[in-house]
Amino acid sequence: MDDTTRGIRIRRGGPADAPAVLGMLDSAVIWMNARGNTEQWGTTPFSEKPGGVEMVHRYLTENLPYIAELDGTPAAALVLDSGPHPQAPIAPAEEPERYVRLLVSDRRFAGRHLGSALLAHAVEETRRAGVRLLRVDCWAGGDGELVAFYERHGFTATETFLSGTWPGQVLAQRVG
Repeated sequence: MDDTTRGIRIRRGGPADAPAVLGMLDSAVIWMNARGNTEQWGTTPFSEKPGGVEMVHRYLTENLPYIAELDGTPAAALVLDSGPHPQAPIAPAEEPERYVRLLVSDRRFAGRHLGSALLAHAVEETRRAGVRLLRVDCWAGGDGELVAFYERHGFTATETFLSGTWPGQVLAQRVG
């Protein structure tokens, strides 16, 4: 998918994208921490977290990763799967689904609507696969800004959960 009006090109990702995705995650942690948010993803950059590099590698090899590029530079990433992480406190859907496991952008490209473009791509990929349900979970803490972001993109809040003390929200969107 290309969004030439904004210079965004979306392509399948793969293992070679690991350094770029880790850079995006690290920049997001720094940005969140600078805004006073140390609860969502903690304070340690993903590239330094135990299991962080391995998690990104799994996302890029075992799931459906997509990279949004601006002028050939990886600027955001989205990872789709067939359901929530098996160890997450989230019940699988009672029907086939696509599940957004990761959505992150490089903070250098903030304001370019990369997340919006990737979510629109996720809807299209879900539809193309003949699946009618797209879900995502996110941090529900702070002022609820992240939940509101997904709601603005057509998702509806369905269930809340706690992972330890981390408050989460599952959201769903019907496609088709």
